[in-house]
Amino acid sequence: MPVSRKKVLVVDDDAGVRETLSEQLRMQGFDVSEAADGLSAWTEIRQNAPHVVLLDLAMPRLGGLETLKTIRAFDLSIVTVVVTGLSDPDLHRRALELGAVAVLEKPVGGTQLAQVLGRPALLPPAPARVLVVDDDAEVRETLEELLASHGFEVATAPNGDLAMQAIARRAPDVVLLDVVMPGLSGVEILQAIQTIAPRVKVIMVSGGATPEQAMRTLALGAFDFVRKPVDTAYLLRSIDVAVGMKQLESR
Repeated sequence: MPVSRKKVLVVDDDAGVRETLSEQLRMQGFDVSEAADGLSAWTEIRQNAPHVVLLDLAMPRLGGLETLKTIRAFDLSIVTVVVTGLSDPDLHRRALELGAVAVLEKPVGGTQLAQVLGRPALLPPAPARVLVVDDDAEVRETLEELLASHGFEVATAPNGDLAMQAIARRAPDVVLLDVVMPGLSGVEILQAIQTIAPRVKVIMVSGGATPEQAMRTLALGAFDFVRKPVDTAYLLRSIDVAVGMKQLESR
């Protein structure tokens, strides 16, 4: 049983499914609202941010995966549980990569819901940790402000030596790493990270790298490569997917 009246939004285009899930949740003490599609869900989330969203995948207007990405971009603290009638392992994996904490197949019983919603994972999650490594102070400051405003815990380092010290003290979830820097190069730092903290996802962020350097970093295991000036929407999506992949690999 929830300690307080945690708010749950049920999103499904099938009115019967919404009614059944909502009734089960209210019996468990949750404060429940409903939406028939992704666009309606987005309106409800902005107006009355829920703690948890139960989300169908196959819906008109705005599909489940797109809704999930929108939720994650809006507020990382909102927990999303996918409830679907689609028995597609690849689709389930994609939902988990995008940040869903669980995928349940219909029909879902009250006991199953109670077990999932009672998991410690549904408590407010700790923010993902991102380390920004760049010798340009303005770039570090800009990225730090961007990421902090989206709920990430951010640390910065101006060079490879300080970056490696920070990683050794407390490994982040994601490193945003410049390629061309004085001292240790981005490629050398990438290789060192893979040795001392192989689970950390590294996204290369550079404006001076050649196409050959970019390809080499990806071949050496970088999660993604983002060019400066940074497309912030793309970068945030890449970080979200990287965090999701790291969480999936840790299960």
